Amino acid sequence: MAQKFERNQDASVYIGNLDDRVTDEMIWELMVQAGPVVNVHLPKDRVTQRPLGYGFCEFQTPADAHYAVQIMNLVKLYNKPLRVNPSSLDRRMQQDVGAKLFIGNLDVDVVDDKLLHDTFGAFGQMAQAPRVARDQTGASRGFAFVAYTTFEAADQAIEAMDGQYLGGKCVSVAYAFKKDAKGERHGSAAERLLAQEARRNDPAEGGGGGYAAAGYGQGY
Repeated sequence: MAQKFERNQDASVYIGNLDDRVTDEMIWELMVQAGPVVNVHLPKDRVTQRPLGYGFCEFQTPADAHYAVQIMNLVKLYNKPLRVNPSSLDRRMQQDVGAKLFIGNLDVDVVDDKLLHDTFGAFGQMAQAPRVARDQTGASRGFAFVAYTTFEAADQAIEAMDGQYLGGKCVSVAYAFKKDAKGERHGSAAERLLAQEARRNDPAEGGGGGYAAAGYGQGY
């Protein structure tokens, strides 16, 4: 696990929309066509060990990573077009804009990280990999958090999924409460304005996006 913190972000790419059958070896063999590969990491759900549908590939140089983005984006594996973006950009996009949702009343027997990723990933780029809250035994606590890189994506997720069935239960979807502000939720006008200003001032804005390696971090 330590590898993801030591990864050279500038020489790495994020790879999304992966089929469950895709392996580390397949990604290595594909990406080596762009340049020498140092490491491939495809995260899995820590409980079910199912793949999460995305991964990272580290090259020897930033130039190789840039070339991989140019030639590998939308290449199909198992008839699914890959999303290949700079990992360094994903890290910038992970900045906390506040577009964080609380997903409640989850079916504890059905909903896992992979299902959350597949369901809520349809509404926009995620700032972090979604995770079901679990107790010390690994059992689901029936809720989860999803964080997007934009409020537009979060708004769409709420509109589409609040009150809908996921698994066998009707889920609630709303902006999460702020960690250090009692009773105040994310998604405020002030947060939206700050996010808009940050995007306007970000020279990398307008590129791709995705799920940063820090998606395994805690805290909302």
